Amino acid sequence: MILPIYAYGQPVLKKIATPITPEYPGLDALLVNMWETMYQADGVGLAAPQVGLGIRLFVIDTLQLERKTTEKSETDKGFKKVFINAEMLEENGEPWAYEEGCLSIPRIRGDVERPEIIRIRYQNERFETFEETFSGIDARVIQHEYDHIQGVLFTERLKPLKRRLIQRKMEDIRAGKISTDYRMRFFNAR
Repeated sequence: MILPIYAYGQPVLKKIATPITPEYPGLDALLVNMWETMYQADGVGLAAPQVGLGIRLFVIDTLQLERKTTEKSETDKGFKKVFINAEMLEENGEPWAYEEGCLSIPRIRGDVERPEIIRIRYQNERFETFEETFSGIDARVIQHEYDHIQGVLFTERLKPLKRRLIQRKMEDIRAGKISTDYRMRFFNAR
C-alpha cells in the first residue's frame, strides 16, 4: 500500500524518533509499504517519520543509483537495507558537498556538506545487530535518513543564504501549495 509522505511542517519530522522492539505491531506490512512508497516516489531512502511514525526505522536502496549512473566508484558499492534502531558511532573523513533533496521537501535541492565515512550500528528486519562502515554516496544517504530519525531535515544543513532563498518555497510546502507525483500529507491537512 502506498503511504502518504509527510511534508515539511508536520511535527513528526522534527521529533527524535523512539526505538522499537520485535513486537512492534505490523512491522512486516509497514516495511513492505515503505519500500513500495519509496519506489513509487522515485526515492532512494525513506524514514518512518516521513510516513508519520516517530520510530527509529528507515529503508535505503542505493543499488538504483548504481543503475542510473555511469560513474562507478570503488567505495560506492550500493546496497538495499532496513535500518532499525540505528545509532551513528562515528563520522570521519573530509566533508564534501553534494546536492541533496528530500521526498518530504519536494522540488527543493541544495548542497549539503557531510563527512565521507561513517560507522553505524543498527538492526535489520530480523532484529539482528550489525556494525558497519560506509563511505561516499552510500554513507551520505544513510546520514540523510539518519537525520530524519533525529528530527533534522537536510534544509537545516544548508548554508544560511540558501536557507533564506528557499524560505518562501518551504512555506508553500507547509501550506500544501505544491503538487507532486506521489501522495503527500501536508501540515494544514485535516
